[in-house]
Amino acid sequence: MPLREEEPAPDFALTSDSGERVTLSSLRGSPIVLYFYPKDDTPGCTTEACEFRDEYSRFRQRGAVVLGVSPDDEASHVRFKEKYSLPFTLLADPEHRVADDYGVWVEKNMYGKKRMGIKRSTFVIDADGNVARAMYGVKPEGHADEVLKALPG
Repeated sequence: MPLREEEPAPDFALTSDSGERVTLSSLRGSPIVLYFYPKDDTPGCTTEACEFRDEYSRFRQRGAVVLGVSPDDEASHVRFKEKYSLPFTLLADPEHRVADDYGVWVEKNMYGKKRMGIKRSTFVIDADGNVARAMYGVKPEGHADEVLKALPG
């Protein structure tokens, strides 16, 4: 079920690319950009991650924390992060529990075959932990700029 803007963002505890547990609640006080993507080191996901990388200083100037989430494991995240010099944290959601909570684990139909997967989506979460903007089914190109415009303040 999709999240609505202005409702509390579901809390989570996920393992990062550095092996640390990250919770949404521990990041209160800063705006959060939580973006869900299907798979490390694939064309669209690389485009999206590199755009966030290229605009990262602008996100930091706004006080925002950028977090990427996919079903890939920590080792895959480490390789992806190193290969493209990604300066932000990647979180592993292999059981897609957080993706379920955010309404982005959906049935996909590709070439007539149905399977479950991530619907590329981004959530801007305000400093109080509420969804300020929910963007479902986004396109990778130009997305980081769109997210910057959606940041509160």
